[in-house]
Amino acid sequence: MTDSVLRTRIMALDVGARRIGVAVSDQLGITAQGIDTIQRKNKRTDLEVLRRLLAKYQIEEVVVGLPLRLSGAEGTQSEKMRVFADDLRHHLGVTVHLWDERWTSTEANRLLRETDLSIEKRAKAVDRMAATLILQSWLEAHR
Repeated sequence: MTDSVLRTRIMALDVGARRIGVAVSDQLGITAQGIDTIQRKNKRTDLEVLRRLLAKYQIEEVVVGLPLRLSGAEGTQSEKMRVFADDLRHHLGVTVHLWDERWTSTEANRLLRETDLSIEKRAKAVDRMAATLILQSWLEAHR
């Protein structure tokens, strides 16, 4: 495999009020893997944690889950994610894509219920799993 086939990795974020689920792609842009769940503190701290992850995984593009209503319309949570995406662009200098995240948390919960994880461990993993589903969907749509 030559270096020309490899891309930079892409990161996806499932952003909630208390936690941010984080997933990254492989260098081929084929698969997504959940890597972390960030406990949110404040904007400055959240951005610093994300800055470190961007550097560690050499990320230049970020996909942020956009919470849409079932009808596809945007609501107040969608506006919050647009502001969050703008903060990432402005403060971290990365390209940011917004991606429909409808059903990802539901699907993440369903998938985790099928594992042998305790309820406590499933609760800690759901945001990371949702970020993985967001990224996998984005990767498949952009092949």
